[in-house]
Amino acid sequence: MSTIAAAGSAQPRRLGRSILAIFAGFVVVVVLSLGTDEVFHLLKVYPPWGVPMYEPGLNLLALTYRGIFTMIGGYVTAYLAPSSPMKHVLVGCGIGLVLGGLGVVAATTADLGPIWYPVAVAVTGPVLNWVGGAVYVRRTGG
Repeated sequence: MSTIAAAGSAQPRRLGRSILAIFAGFVVVVVLSLGTDEVFHLLKVYPPWGVPMYEPGLNLLALTYRGIFTMIGGYVTAYLAPSSPMKHVLVGCGIGLVLGGLGVVAATTADLGPIWYPVAVAVTGPVLNWVGGAVYVRRTGG
């Protein structure tokens, strides 16, 4: 097989692995966040799904564990990236910023709690995702 043919066949595989790395980081954050939310709902720490949650302490609790899970998601993205882990993390940060902005817009029309909470998620998410990726790079020298 020629070098050109080998390079051409490696490109789709690398792109697929890049997409998988970014997607896996998001899945980790979503599964851990919603799973923890569900546990708190079942334990009646949180009100039932769909009922507004205005208690600042509960919103700070959610923001805290979601922030930790977001760092883990950034770490996972960097770990799974086929190359340039921080570039993959930054793409995830950009997607997260867009999704977070859409979440803020959606929150303005739904009465689910204080508006500061989705704003805080949208602002801290990309930063904490980047931190998770940076921890991976620092630990591995990659």
